[in-house]
Amino acid sequence: MELIDFTKKQDTEEIGYIIEAFRKGELLDKSPVRVRGAIHRIRRMSGFAFVLIRSARIVFQCVWDEKTSKVNLDDFSPEECVVIEGILVAEERSRLGFDIRISTMVRVSGKAAELPVEISNDKKIEALNLNTLLDHRVLTLRNPKVRAVMRIADGVMFAFRDFLRKEGFVEFVPPKIVCEGAEGGADMFGVDYFGQKAYLNQSPQMYKQIMVGVFTKVYTVGPVFRAEKYSTNRHINEFQGLDLEMGFIESFYDLIRLEARMMNHMMNVLNEEYAQELELLFGGDHRPAGSGTAANGNTSAQTTDEKETGKKGRYLPEITKAPIIRFTEAKKLFADAHPGRQGEQALAEPDFSPEEEKWIGEYFRKEYDSPLVFVTHYPSVKRPFYTKDDPEDPEYTLSFDCLLNGLEITTGGQRIHDYGEQVEKMRRRGMKIDDFGDYLTMHKYGMPPHGGMGLGMERIVENLLHLPTIKQAAAFPRDRDRLRP
Repeated sequence: MELIDFTKKQDTEEIGYIIEAFRKGELLDKSPVRVRGAIHRIRRMSGFAFVLIRSARIVFQCVWDEKTSKVNLDDFSPEECVVIEGILVAEERSRLGFDIRISTMVRVSGKAAELPVEISNDKKIEALNLNTLLDHRVLTLRNPKVRAVMRIADGVMFAFRDFLRKEGFVEFVPPKIVCEGAEGGADMFGVDYFGQKAYLNQSPQMYKQIMVGVFTKVYTVGPVFRAEKYSTNRHINEFQGLDLEMGFIESFYDLIRLEARMMNHMMNVLNEEYAQELELLFGGDHRPAGSGTAANGNTSAQTTDEKETGKKGRYLPEITKAPIIRFTEAKKLFADAHPGRQGEQALAEPDFSPEEEKWIGEYFRKEYDSPLVFVTHYPSVKRPFYTKDDPEDPEYTLSFDCLLNGLEITTGGQRIHDYGEQVEKMRRRGMKIDDFGDYLTMHKYGMPPHGGMGLGMERIVENLLHLPTIKQAAAFPRDRDRLRP
């Protein structure tokens, strides 16, 4: 018998270690190195070749020389996983400050078929139609620009969790299989649960309210399922919900202030810790995206292969102010700017159309230089049964949406915490009280004034990166026509 040595060992074959050691002077010109990765591309020249290796985060350059390298490049091809031994050569023209001159290269995993898409060519990847891009998602996710989007998604989820933990929130995990829907609607996926009718959860709403009675401040990150039959660039049927709920609020404006601080924290985290992904996607434009810039994620003059590392810069806007406007006032703003039938139709609808949201976002960005705007007091008919009505005007609710660059990313508001008030509203809506026994139990035995919000992770990523469709913000999107990969 022996005991496991669980001491973490330095991973000296990771390019990140080599970069840091070179910057610290621990590795010098002509130092021997050993590094691993996947062959991204081979660019042959006369008598030598650039072998571009893709690591977990960057693409870096190695140099093969026909006279000194003890390896036949004809034996290798893109996407094969290799371990390279070579010499570090200081090179001012390299963005790393060095190249790695290949001595030997050993294949640790080969490929069994020719690639159906060319992963290393950004322009070809961007030219693929959406279905082809998603059909080959197993491979296209390896493209540096595509995977940069996924890393930004990682940053959004990390920043959400990081901010809320610092604010005293507790994370919990709600069930994904439920017997009733929290929203009281029909847009749910049914499942057979050992002969009993069940559903995939369309919202963690009931559970996060229950957990307010336990921890006061709670949040959860996880998949949400909506059986909506929309087929638009704004909708997918499974998305990552970023949900929070907090008790002992004085008003729903406490939630708005919390989200404004959270969004600023998120922008700071992405700007500081994900700068190289933002540079790759925005093509080196350091102006804040969404603040009147031309940043749109198009390929810049520099190729992916030349962007081994990112420069520090502010690609996303700092959130220093956030206008608040009532729903009816926002409707009137739009109608006044669109006289005639379009404005009249807008005033008659109890919700915003995508065109209205986009216009409102542009208006506040232009007038107040703010990418965020909070719209409050939505009509009660358009809000769920648990939303508290405005005591001063019960036709409207103590609720809000947050628009980021003209796209709704958040729905939130104050909840009903009184048992009698909640039951009465459910009865007015014709709901079956007995179907919500577990939910109403918390109201029976005392709940503080509370409220919360839900954000869609993919919508945030789609918006910040100016993606043409939300489906590109999900690693493996699910819509009404897609169940694979």
